[in-house]
Amino acid sequence: MKLSDYQLKNKIILVTGANQGIGKAASIRYASLGAKVILLGRNLESLERVYDEIIKLKYNEPMISLMDLEKADGNDYQAIHENMMNEFGKLDGLLLNASILGDRSPIAHYDSETWVRTIHVNLTAQFLLVKSLLPALYESDSASVIFTSSGVGKVGKAFWGAYSVSKFGVEALSQILSSEHEDQANIRFNCINPGATSTKMRKEAYPYEDEMKLKKPDELMDKYTWLMSDESKKITGQSIDCQ
Repeated sequence: MKLSDYQLKNKIILVTGANQGIGKAASIRYASLGAKVILLGRNLESLERVYDEIIKLKYNEPMISLMDLEKADGNDYQAIHENMMNEFGKLDGLLLNASILGDRSPIAHYDSETWVRTIHVNLTAQFLLVKSLLPALYESDSASVIFTSSGVGKVGKAFWGAYSVSKFGVEALSQILSSEHEDQANIRFNCINPGATSTKMRKEAYPYEDEMKLKKPDELMDKYTWLMSDESKKITGQSIDCQ
């Protein structure tokens, strides 16, 4: 099936970490296939650049949702729920892409504050956002929630610390939500593992790596689009590798 067959026409899709890397690539791809994309992130300037790029390409006008997942409180999550229901009355897709690397160090020397911050952004904030948006997702005829996993979220590796633990947690959260909704055919929950990809985070983790040998975010979009489209509506509770 061609990528163009994965139509997202008139779907309302929220993407976290939409300002760069995979989140940016997904936002543009979803918009190109007819979706109304909500760009969520903490940096207004970079979100506006993605917004302008989508407008320049003459795709559906996106919306910007400014939110810092590290600092957001209950009022922020309540507000995003209310805004979603008031503006659209539903949510068809949620790509939970935003995360931080934390420290690459042994557990014995891992900074405690960095540990708490990494777990919060990568796991707790994902839980809070999904929980707040479930009522909007229930209103969709076919809703897809995509969590972002990692190879170190399946096999623990030395020096990956809180990042690895948070991704194990994301895998579990996705499976739990899928199990809890097994009788609701209109909503599904899956993980996607992008693999080694040329992004800012990958550069932080492997500063001396040859980027030319890595996949670009745009090259991963087939599976990101398939998992968001109705072509995957029978798939839930799975963890999909892009590479």
